[in-house]
Amino acid sequence: MRKGCESNGIRHGCSVGEKPGAVALSHKPTTVEDLPAFSVIIDARSPAEYALDHIPGAINCPVLDDEERRVVGTTYVQVSAFEARKMGAAMVARNIAHHLDTQFRGQPREWRPLVYCWRGGMRSGSFVNVMRMVGWDAQQLQGGYKAWRAHVVQQLAQRAPQLCLKVLCGPTGSAKTQVLRAMERQGQQVLDLEALAVHRGSVLGDIPGQPQPSQKAFETALMDHIARFDLARTVWVEAESRRIGKLTLPEPLHARLRESPVVEIAATLPARMAYLLRDYAWLGDDPQLLIDKLSGLSELLPKETLAQWRTWAQQHELAPLLESLLLRHYDPLYARSQGRHLERLEQAQRVDTDDLSPEGIDALAQRIASLH
Repeated sequence: MRKGCESNGIRHGCSVGEKPGAVALSHKPTTVEDLPAFSVIIDARSPAEYALDHIPGAINCPVLDDEERRVVGTTYVQVSAFEARKMGAAMVARNIAHHLDTQFRGQPREWRPLVYCWRGGMRSGSFVNVMRMVGWDAQQLQGGYKAWRAHVVQQLAQRAPQLCLKVLCGPTGSAKTQVLRAMERQGQQVLDLEALAVHRGSVLGDIPGQPQPSQKAFETALMDHIARFDLARTVWVEAESRRIGKLTLPEPLHARLRESPVVEIAATLPARMAYLLRDYAWLGDDPQLLIDKLSGLSELLPKETLAQWRTWAQQHELAPLLESLLLRHYDPLYARSQGRHLERLEQAQRVDTDDLSPEGIDALAQRIASLH
């Protein structure tokens, strides 16, 4: 580094191989509100930290991978802070060099990266220092991921009570989720909680091959989605209890959902059965998986009922199983629980249908959207 460059970031106009004054680099505290001003957002944390949650759109360029982070942490505890820093510095230098040689090799001088780590400390600071030496106007997110997380919590608390929600409810098999998606295709604002939670909200709600996100990632996705809504327009949402699979709705959103106006789909049993047999057909392919899911109801239903369901599952008899599941479990549960979850259920607008085919769902979505 040429004389006149400071060790904790490059002084204005001081970059590798360039004359003083050639590049005007800014260096001010960068906050979450500044994110849209950057060309790219770089998450310098380990892959495991990134997978747990990250700023939407951020790319993961770790300065320490999961194993390196573990080794450095162990050395810090078992040997000394000095040895850990020395070892970590070498790893960080190699990893930053790799990112510069590969992913960022073709970036122009005008490229503006924003880098963050856990709390805006050494990991992102090291990355930013090297990038500024190159000549890029790189910045470090003040407070790091912890600042982002505080922003998510604050935004959910602030915006959720402002949402003009209308809640779509109906017994299991009423195609509520598909109706909402049809409404979204037709131009309505929709908050699809089950899509964000990667779960259908019932004992059979796991989606094959798609694990649910972490609670923090779920809340980040919620906040990002809600931030896009026009608060002057209606937002349609499906009735949900406090939990969707293993995830929990943030209290401000759950409270707003409970107090909002309700539209209830009243579909006939044959229509619901036809829809479920089409939508849950995959359950018949793996009898043991279905049996395992049904075992979660062992404390709620008679042993004889569960034994019959297991037999039907083993024989790939999905139709009688689903009909019995509706009549013996889901419908009674719906009758008991909706009044607790929805304060305005008694004033719900009711929409009747005997057709939950794809065409029937599109028509139903239009009817619901036209309600006043």
